[in-house]
Amino acid sequence: MNAIEIKGLRKTYAPSKKYPEKIALKDVDLDIPKGSLFALLGPNGAGKSTLINIMAGLVNKTAGEVNLWGVDLDQDARNAKNAIGVVPQEINFDPFFTPAQLLDIQAGLYGVPTSERRTKELLDLVGLADKANAYTRSLSGGMRRRLMVAKAMVHNPPILVLDEPTAGVDVELRQMLWENVKKLNREGKTILLTTHYLEEAEQLCDQIAIINNGEIIANESKDTLLGRLKDKAVVVRVDRAVETIPESLKPFRPSQPNSRTLVISYSPSDTPVGKILALIQGAGYEIVDVATQKSDLENVFVQLTRAA
Repeated sequence: MNAIEIKGLRKTYAPSKKYPEKIALKDVDLDIPKGSLFALLGPNGAGKSTLINIMAGLVNKTAGEVNLWGVDLDQDARNAKNAIGVVPQEINFDPFFTPAQLLDIQAGLYGVPTSERRTKELLDLVGLADKANAYTRSLSGGMRRRLMVAKAMVHNPPILVLDEPTAGVDVELRQMLWENVKKLNREGKTILLTTHYLEEAEQLCDQIAIINNGEIIANESKDTLLGRLKDKAVVVRVDRAVETIPESLKPFRPSQPNSRTLVISYSPSDTPVGKILALIQGAGYEIVDVATQKSDLENVFVQLTRAA
């Protein structure tokens, strides 16, 4: 079954004196399976935040259907919204409350009884237990970001939406946050992630959709999506200077950043990287190091969004 089902979702912003009519979402269809760790990727202005804000009830859709955990947003908005917790891009908090107070207030707004509130558990989860009674204005940017994650979970929603959750978070805190997210996913939470750090999506997510200009241009398993890769570059450092490009490598038109390094572009669907390495070794060179210039997902993302 699906945690999120979206059919024919359209959002059109009416024209104003300054701006013409804008279609932010164009008949979007999107199914997100229960229990998945799902990435929604796209350039700035592609429609990611509009889609999320519609699910959260913050933006009214123009047309289409949104079903959250089996509840239709139009027919039962309250229970549909209860099924989702959203961590927005913007950090918003009241500087005169402590993290513990903020979580209690948020839980109260969702109607969670005092005896069922999980304030301490959530603060432990996001690494803020020692800041429970500190004013939120004294927290660092990374701590405030983690507090937003805890706020989204006070009502224990089955769906957690993370909209650029690691923006402005240092490497150590980012790793801790992702460990927490993976733990929540293992426990059954459905996670929808948007991020500009494509290597995160590649490492974490099992299903990836790409949105561009308000349209879903890809929605596939990670392995299937990476199989679309048309062009990739491999950087090979060899044991000695390459004075003349070997004949076997000339069809790939390799470049040489320096005398011992070859940068070779190839299509993974046509030429396995092992063949290229074998050609280099066959020309009499020992391979010292091999690297790719970009992550696979980044290459696919650039290819698809440029073509759209």
